[in-house]
Amino acid sequence: MPGPDTAQSAVPALTTPIISVKPVVLSAPGRGDDLQVRVSASAAGTGLPIVVLAHGYGESMSSYDPLVDFWAGNGFVVVQPTFLDSRTLGLTPADPRYRDIWRVRVRDVTRVLDQLDRIVAAIPGLAERIDRDRIAAAGHSWGGQTVGMLLGARVIGPDGQTGPDLTDARVKAGVLLATTGLGGDTLTPFAAENFSFMNPDFDSLTTPTLVVAGDHDQSHLSTRGPDWFTDVYAYSPGAQSLLTIFGGDHSLGGIHGYNANDTTDESPDRVALIRKASWAYLRSVLGIDDVEWKQTQADLARAADPIGRIDHK
Repeated sequence: MPGPDTAQSAVPALTTPIISVKPVVLSAPGRGDDLQVRVSASAAGTGLPIVVLAHGYGESMSSYDPLVDFWAGNGFVVVQPTFLDSRTLGLTPADPRYRDIWRVRVRDVTRVLDQLDRIVAAIPGLAERIDRDRIAAAGHSWGGQTVGMLLGARVIGPDGQTGPDLTDARVKAGVLLATTGLGGDTLTPFAAENFSFMNPDFDSLTTPTLVVAGDHDQSHLSTRGPDWFTDVYAYSPGAQSLLTIFGGDHSLGGIHGYNANDTTDESPDRVALIRKASWAYLRSVLGIDDVEWKQTQADLARAADPIGRIDHK
């Protein structure tokens, strides 16, 4: 890999073919539907770290290719569960499972970790090429709330009591993309009535985490502005780094799909920054190397017209 003084050292070329298999079906008694998972990895390389990617509302294991292709092409194994809220499953609010989906989502990610050997076995030879001690989790929007609980966040119940600690020690690092902030009286009446889980306590989120937020992301679920999506950075001890995307809305430039027509801020440049920065951050905190993370910060700091900013606390 070129040194940090090389102009284009930021990202190795995507020359390694990617293998992606779906669905890998995991038995999930009591869930109502088996858990379908997609696994993607480079066709070569050993000691590959793992990242579980939790999709946002309505998406599925087939989403987020701009992130998946890059992460997998640059040495991560990417595992994507399809949650019950996915449009591919067609659940409606009339389904008795609907109000409990947020809890099922967390159990689904835990199930993925429990059955990781079965998942990686879907790609011949991959089981011998992974590093089971380097596992991270990333989530966008509702997926950020899901992953946040495995990193240490908890939910404050209607009685004001903090809910159970679901931290999973197997997850060594996290990336939270456009993840909702504090609840209480900052929620709109609709959000307060329909999303009981949207009342987090970040005090126990101690796992090293990168927070990614768009400075134009105005949610219809909160009475606050885009700073709402930075609460996890402000209030959790583990979220030590914040990547702010200038001009970014909730889709952060379109991380959920190529040529996404449903985003108001489609920008390949924003997506390129997010996927590179998150990849570099995970390599750093997982103890692989910190060259690219340092280079990414340096590049943004000296850019004449940067599209984002990285802060630390």
